[in-house]
Amino acid sequence: MNLTGGIVLYAVLWFLTLFIVILIGQRSQQDAGEVVPGTPAGAPADLRLRGKLIWTTVIAGLIWAVLAYVILGGLITRADVANLDRMFR
Repeated sequence: MNLTGGIVLYAVLWFLTLFIVILIGQRSQQDAGEVVPGTPAGAPADLRLRGKLIWTTVIAGLIWAVLAYVILGGLITRADVANLDRMFR
């Protein structure tokens, strides 16, 4: 994995993690009982975006570190991936 591949892998992991973390602990305006006029009732009442962005960065960094270790450590090689179809026959 080169530098560009590492950055792309981290960016993809970061956004995938964000889509999961942003849903944790979310309360809708309807659940909170305070629907702002002009917004749907299912809109978030209090998103707390800063904390979720920090958690997303930490979690994505840990996942990236594990995947980088697997890729750079040679635990799984391109030959292993190419031979996956033989394992399932």
